[in-house]
Amino acid sequence: MSGVYLTGHGGPDKLEWREDIPVPRPGPGEALVRVLAAGVNNTDINTREGWYSSDVKGATGDLQDNVEAGGWSGALDFPLIQGGDLCGEVVALGDGVSAVTMGMRVICPINQPRPTDDNPVGFEALGSEYDGAFAQYCVVPEGDLFDVSDAPLSDVELAAIPCAFGTAAGLLDRAGVQEGQSVLITGASGGVGLAAVQLATALGAKVTGVSSAPKADCVRDAGAVAVIGRDDVPAADTFHAVIDLVAGPGWGALIDALRPGGHYAVAGAIAGPVVEADLRRIYLRDITIHGCTFQPRAVFARLVEMVREGAVKPLISKTFPMREIDRAQEEFMSKRHAGKLVLIPDGIDI
Repeated sequence: MSGVYLTGHGGPDKLEWREDIPVPRPGPGEALVRVLAAGVNNTDINTREGWYSSDVKGATGDLQDNVEAGGWSGALDFPLIQGGDLCGEVVALGDGVSAVTMGMRVICPINQPRPTDDNPVGFEALGSEYDGAFAQYCVVPEGDLFDVSDAPLSDVELAAIPCAFGTAAGLLDRAGVQEGQSVLITGASGGVGLAAVQLATALGAKVTGVSSAPKADCVRDAGAVAVIGRDDVPAADTFHAVIDLVAGPGWGALIDALRPGGHYAVAGAIAGPVVEADLRRIYLRDITIHGCTFQPRAVFARLVEMVREGAVKPLISKTFPMREIDRAQEEFMSKRHAGKLVLIPDGIDI
């Protein structure tokens, strides 16, 4: 089959297009999925660059030399097929599989908690700890797959759901966002940010998004009642919850923006993972901090029901042939686009 090998941590030169990759075979409890479309995400670029290493202190895109343990759970086995955002069709079943059927159109969460002796951190991420969707086929545990055969979305749109909307749903769930609450969402014009705006609005929350001026209309179209600039300081003591994907130097102001008893939930740090704040502003005001890497199965299942009901719709900015992954990631990192970029494998017409 054709696909993209990641041969090590580093720049786009570590991405190698191949047409001689063996088609994987599903083992017991697994399904072989033909990839119909695969989304482009920060996490794929972060993994390629080794950004998850504790040795890396800079923002996303600041390449480091000699990174070793740069995956979600530490060191990775190369070559690796990345790609955590999958929309596909089940084409073969391993022994004992009963939860999915042949021909089913499926999506899956990008990661699941599966601790082992070799992986004490406990996360297995599609396209990180095991081969993902940047190829014509991939193998996925049957319990991770969700049926979206009847969803009123295209394959390309469905490929934009798992990472962006799954992460957003997890963040909002952990922060306990409810109807009538005020919510501040950073990085609001990106895939996860727009999804969080859309889902929080569906919950009945009043959303303020943080975005550059050229993308502000997209954030409002997703449901935000207000948009502030990236360099603006949000109003203090205002929000019930902050959903953060950016972090960096402005982190302290996000904590200050919360009301006493507020909730801060984070699933990204594209402006930098090392932050500074006054701890008194956290404990004296009863602020709760949530680190959000995966969402419980029930949360993703509720999201899938919304997808099947047509209650959510991702914004697709552009598609690329999968063999042009380096160009797609370059455009992703340029931040020129609001919404999602999606890769199309060889042999798939859209």
